Amino acid sequence: MSPRTPSRRADYAELTRRAIIDAARTLFVRRGFFGSKIDEIAELAHVAPGTVYAVGGGKQGLLRIMIDEWADAPELKESLERLPGLRDPREVLALVASASRKVREDHGAVMRVLLSTAPHDETAAEGLRESTERYRGTLTATAEHLHELGSLAEGIDVRHATDVLWFYFGYSGYLTLADDNGWSLPDAERWLLVQCERALLR
Repeated sequence: MSPRTPSRRADYAELTRRAIIDAARTLFVRRGFFGSKIDEIAELAHVAPGTVYAVGGGKQGLLRIMIDEWADAPELKESLERLPGLRDPREVLALVASASRKVREDHGAVMRVLLSTAPHDETAAEGLRESTERYRGTLTATAEHLHELGSLAEGIDVRHATDVLWFYFGYSGYLTLADDNGWSLPDAERWLLVQCERALLR
């Protein structure tokens, strides 16, 4: 077998792993982290309960995997890579708005699970702290870039700008507009972008 050709066993193992993660995410959203059972995850993923433990390490391990996937979201890395090359402040904010919307599309379910579970579970709380710190770091880099461009409104420093970016593009903006009010994510992105421009830029 060519070293470049993955074995069928490896392919099957990855498909099984993916099925378990997807099943856990579905149940965590539908029934909550504490209301979901390993047997139910196994049934939905069409595997034995022992396989869930072996592949994911139980519910805590599966939640940790989801957190890590969110942390490694390519949108955040790509945004940081593109940021220094942007000289128009409105393009900078449009990049943040677009990236945050894409992260919501891919990982919004995990965010909701973490936010509801963190007050009662240390794994979720730790994951939420780590993710928030990493995400706010991206927004701080954005605020610093806007400051260097001389684009921030009078009286707004980097710390204030970071807080404003978090207000619009942190967890609550999209959750309120999309989940509570039924907006589409693209509509929410457009509205949040316009409001953020008005609040931050000269």
